[in-house]
Amino acid sequence: MKRLFDIVFSFFGILLLSPVFLVISILILLDSKGGVLYKQERTGKGDRIFKVLKFRTMRPDSFAKGALTVGSRDPRITNVGYYLRKYKLDELPQLFNVFIGEMSFVGPRPEVKKYTDLYNEEQKKVLTVVPGITDYASIKFRNENDLLSASDNPEKLYIEEIMPEKLNLNLKYIADNNVFKDIKIIFDTFYTIINH
Repeated sequence: MKRLFDIVFSFFGILLLSPVFLVISILILLDSKGGVLYKQERTGKGDRIFKVLKFRTMRPDSFAKGALTVGSRDPRITNVGYYLRKYKLDELPQLFNVFIGEMSFVGPRPEVKKYTDLYNEEQKKVLTVVPGITDYASIKFRNENDLLSASDNPEKLYIEEIMPEKLNLNLKYIADNNVFKDIKIIFDTFYTIINH
């Protein structure tokens, strides 16, 4: 049921949003050098590495300067990228990840291997399910970048406080989820984006 939901809605989402994809692509190309899409390796189900798709919001080679984005005005973020991130429009290409089965609409957000290597045995349970575009943690930590920017040691804050809380929420989702809860999480995500 979940996979059927993902296939149908990602297909129609891609179809209906194709004009938006085109406009965003043009704005990105006009704003800064580099490609339209950004592909980043993330850890998916079964500890398998895949490339998550996003609209590029940062300047080329920014990832080499750190995996965490610190603050909404991180100097690596482009002018257009700021607004794409603010309204989560940079995540739209992940509809393709959902369509081909690498991701789901709802599920634990896929993490970079640098951080999944730190998971304990209990936390590794999040790697037994298909990762998602949104989840409980995405809603709770919608202002994560601002939390990190306020810290003297963003990396330590993320690893010791934010990441464990995210994983606890992911484990809660895995223990009790169904398509109706998924729909509620999707609506809660939209509500959060609009009112953020």
